[in-house]
Amino acid sequence: MLDTLNRAIASINQVVLGKEQQVRLAVACLLARGHLLIEDLPGMGKTTLSHALARVMGLSFQRIQFTSDLLPGDILGTSVFDKNSGQFVFHPGPIFAELVLADEINRATPKSQSALLEAMEEGQVTIEGQTRPLPEPFFVIATQNPVSSSGTFALPESQLDRFLMRLSLGYPAPAAEKNLLMGITRRELMQSLEPVLNHAQLAALQAEVPKVQAREAVVDYVLRIAEATRSQPQFAYGLSPRGALALLAAAKAWALLAGRAYVIPEDVQAVLPAVAGHRLRQQADAGGHGGAALVQWLLREVPAL
Repeated sequence: MLDTLNRAIASINQVVLGKEQQVRLAVACLLARGHLLIEDLPGMGKTTLSHALARVMGLSFQRIQFTSDLLPGDILGTSVFDKNSGQFVFHPGPIFAELVLADEINRATPKSQSALLEAMEEGQVTIEGQTRPLPEPFFVIATQNPVSSSGTFALPESQLDRFLMRLSLGYPAPAAEKNLLMGITRRELMQSLEPVLNHAQLAALQAEVPKVQAREAVVDYVLRIAEATRSQPQFAYGLSPRGALALLAAAKAWALLAGRAYVIPEDVQAVLPAVAGHRLRQQADAGGHGGAALVQWLLREVPAL
């Protein structure tokens, strides 16, 4: 099974060039049954990564372009009267897909954002009094632009906390960008991607993540990280218990990707920037997120053993 998973990651890396670490983190996020937030400039490959992940993992894919006039019904779906049957027929929205790309989520109103985030948390939606389950697996990749802030509605901390990880793809290395410029287009490469995993294999891998062992010493390391965020003066607020659980779950998924049935401190360190960066804020940084600097402090100052 691990060989198949590695082939899937290699297939994605053929399309998303020079971003091996981010691709592995995205796959780990999927295996841990979390959701992913990608914050980066336009044109960095956010949509390409989402499409490639869906194709290689054999998942149905829908893209929702978030705009200021987007309504919750545009995401969830709505009932339309059918004059032939004399009844209202429910037409599911794009949320009923296995991988949903929520593009520029911060351009929608808080009401529309909440419709998506509720579905992410509950795995189901309630429409017109009826609860409808979402597909299994269900994975949301949301994107937002960190620079263009006009006409946007920033996600509050309580909603950022719903995302297991936040990534930034960044500019490619010169060699990777040269291959990108000289090679065939990403669209043509995407068409050539074939599913590597089926639903049963993906479900089996997701079921294996909670079984990965985390010994007491590793759990104590996670607790020391959480306690440091709550007690040190440079942190405006600390990791919540849900944040600590997210860190351990992501570390287990990272260990599984490495072919291990147990977690080591290096697994925690590998996923810490993606898991904790958007959950932390510097005390003196009232207007933005200083999570990156705080994470580096945690990696440097909190002893692993």
